[in-house]
Amino acid sequence: MAAHPRPLSPHLQVYTQPLTAGAMSIVHRITGGILAVGAFGLVAWLLAVAGGSDAFTRFGAVAGSWPGVVALGLVAASLAYHLLNGLRHLFWDMGKGFDLPRSHASGLAVLALSIVLAAALVYAGLRAGGLA
Repeated sequence: MAAHPRPLSPHLQVYTQPLTAGAMSIVHRITGGILAVGAFGLVAWLLAVAGGSDAFTRFGAVAGSWPGVVALGLVAASLAYHLLNGLRHLFWDMGKGFDLPRSHASGLAVLALSIVLAAALVYAGLRAGGLA
């Protein structure tokens, strides 16, 4: 019996995944993790509010420092991306936007709108805190 050569799988250098299949899926999972960790910051803020003016002042000093602002910006960006990409997935669950051109366009729209929404959230947060 003659052996038939099996086809080779495409190598990573040959095959490139579309934007929606690779990067956006991974980023969606990462932003979900960031939001889970960011929930501890929300709990810390609530405890500071309940703890009185001294605790709230200390929390405000930490949140207003540059690492705190960067962390809040990262959480805001994660929230914007995760929300918009989750809405995109809801449309997919309804069977809409599965064809490749619409899928690619909706991915780019999620990226662009995430940047706009995250910037608006950070600006509003900094303005409310008196930093902007």
